[in-house]
Amino acid sequence: MAKQPPQVDPAQDRAKVTDPKHAAAGLPAVGHSLRMAAEQMSPKRVLATLSKVNQPDGFDCPGCAWPEPGKTHTAEFCENGAKAVAEEATERRITRAFFAEHSVEALAERSGYWLGQQGRLTEPMLLEEGASHYTPVSWERAFAITAEELKRLDSPDEAAFYTSGRTSNEAAFLYQLFARRLGTNNLPDCSNMCHESSGSALVETLGVGKGSVSLKDLYQADLIIVAGQNPGTNHPRMLSALERAKRAGATIVSVNPLPEAGLERFKNPQNARGLAGNGTKLTDLFLQIRLGGDLALFRALNQLILAAPDGVDRAFVEEHCHGFEEFAAEAVATTKAEVLAATGLPWEQIRRLAELTLSSRKVIVCWAMGLTQHRHAVPTIREVVNFLLLRGNVGKPGAGVCPVRGHSNVQGDRTMGIFERPAPAFLDALEKEFGFAPPREHGLDSVDTIRGMRDGKVKVFFAMGGNFVAATPDTEVTEAAMRRCALTVHVSTKLNRSHVVTGARALILPTLGRTDRDWTAAGAQFVSVEDSMGMVHSSRGGLRPPSEELLSEPAIVCRLARAVFGEQDELPWEAFAEDYDTVRDRISRVVPGFDDYNAKVRAPGGFALPHGPRDSRTFPTHTGKANFTVNPLTAPVVPEGRLLLQTLRSHDQYNTTIYGLDDRYRGISGGRRVVLVNPADAAELGLAEGAYTDLVSEWRDGSERRAPHFQVVHYPVARGGAAAYYPETNVLVPLDSTAEISNTPTSKAVVIHFEPDSGL
Repeated sequence: MAKQPPQVDPAQDRAKVTDPKHAAAGLPAVGHSLRMAAEQMSPKRVLATLSKVNQPDGFDCPGCAWPEPGKTHTAEFCENGAKAVAEEATERRITRAFFAEHSVEALAERSGYWLGQQGRLTEPMLLEEGASHYTPVSWERAFAITAEELKRLDSPDEAAFYTSGRTSNEAAFLYQLFARRLGTNNLPDCSNMCHESSGSALVETLGVGKGSVSLKDLYQADLIIVAGQNPGTNHPRMLSALERAKRAGATIVSVNPLPEAGLERFKNPQNARGLAGNGTKLTDLFLQIRLGGDLALFRALNQLILAAPDGVDRAFVEEHCHGFEEFAAEAVATTKAEVLAATGLPWEQIRRLAELTLSSRKVIVCWAMGLTQHRHAVPTIREVVNFLLLRGNVGKPGAGVCPVRGHSNVQGDRTMGIFERPAPAFLDALEKEFGFAPPREHGLDSVDTIRGMRDGKVKVFFAMGGNFVAATPDTEVTEAAMRRCALTVHVSTKLNRSHVVTGARALILPTLGRTDRDWTAAGAQFVSVEDSMGMVHSSRGGLRPPSEELLSEPAIVCRLARAVFGEQDELPWEAFAEDYDTVRDRISRVVPGFDDYNAKVRAPGGFALPHGPRDSRTFPTHTGKANFTVNPLTAPVVPEGRLLLQTLRSHDQYNTTIYGLDDRYRGISGGRRVVLVNPADAAELGLAEGAYTDLVSEWRDGSERRAPHFQVVHYPVARGGAAAYYPETNVLVPLDSTAEISNTPTSKAVVIHFEPDSGL
């Protein structure tokens, strides 16, 4: 039998600190995966579940968006994937008795870790205005309450419909259809807070806001640069691909303010070398860059390429690119002193990376939120594209851009129309297919949704998955904004912080997870997802749902739509909820690349979406070519006595879901309220190892944002920077501190100072 959930929050007063590890995975990862799975499930259930993860006849792991190889391994999952599956397939249950025992006020005092450990939700729950406890409610009444509040609004734009990246293609398409049928483009999603900067930069420069490489390209690359990313924790299956690339002859360069064990050495648990040997050394060159220095690094590389004989692929640039002369003039004007000040790197390292680039015919740059969550994130990624365009490293095998997404279907949700700024062509196709005129005015993204709730302009907040309150910046502002709503609704599998920070009324609607069997009157249903590399494939859960009361996400959307629009609405919501093939038929006529969807998605491994820059070197930009860009060189300004904080994950978490209190690779266990500081910076600031301090962020509005009682850990962080876990430090990120163009929160660039510990 699985262990019972914790009844009290574990002590988090002091973390135990040991030396960081220098290798990832291996036997410890296997053991940890099995232990955590056993805590949530019986041995029989563990075997039945893990054997189906990422298999052609199984379900897509909810833990990340890394693609499956053409031939899957028997154990096609990583440590954190096993944790994610165990959290969802848990045998722990939250019933009405739990809510009767715990008031909302009492639950609000619990940690996110404790809330998540209580188990799966089993029936719809309602918090009435002024009530202290959630109470059971029928599905019919839940939909009626939501419909009443939506109809009461003066405008559909007073509602916002948030989406988590784990929502399937089918559910996402229905969800955006519902919102636009209602009359709003207020469709914020988790991508707004993570990879929006990537999409903004790539659409402008290449014409497609997605990565241009496949797994096969990684295996063929000569040089792979991994910048601002920690695959060992956030995308562990990527390490297998890097290992294969390394054995095929690729050189791997990592660029990051922290050394990360997964990029140093990988002990692949799927082979003897990884289990019993030393594994594979991955990184050939490590550039420990200062926070926010990546734009300057790629500018320097571009300058060195421009100066090298035959450094530029002139034929590619002349045939396929626009704006080269303006870009080149800006690049050569950058001084060495500017680069060194921004990056903190020795010039010899930068020159060495330039030499590796010049000696490589096929180059890939991978990145994640270390690049996307800065004020100058979009210019940084545009400069990365400049770097690749210079030598023709877009649109040929073994080369291209590789933004690595987090949520398992965040890219698919955007493809399905979850976007506050939809393309006119998408709306035209929607109108043609469904016979109504969708709204054309742009809606609210995640940050603007918080502002809207704060200002009383958004009165109903509906979330399809996720943990909005814990995922967003400026926690106190966000929570106060959420409490101003008339109604908050969360479609969820498990309890989280967002369920206890509510509007005047609140609903929790329990839904099926990826691991659950989905049966309708039409028979067994499956859904589909899109991974980071544009592959679309099916996902079929096989476990008996935790309760007969659960509905699938498509069913929830469709039944809500009928409650809102009434029987007179001609859209066949009941048919959509009963047979997902009918949804995919509609998608095939609305979304480019999905023709013959039902047939193609049933093929083993699914199918690849078209990508003009990759497939044919065609660039659907405003110029019709790949665009070089001019990006003024900027770096964060950090006053004396301050550090620049980046928020990050521990190894025992997935986004805001906390699996445990350890960060094994960084040598931290038993606590999360720690701040990692370079020993030299700590000495200058008088921060003794193990001492406690408050973190206080600084922003131009003069408001105090404080994260109290953090344990100082001396750690090899790049000078001038610090690191601490989110969501505990989201309180420090100002709502109005966002990236240019993308409006993504600058969670990797928070100016902080330290004050005496005020305790918790």
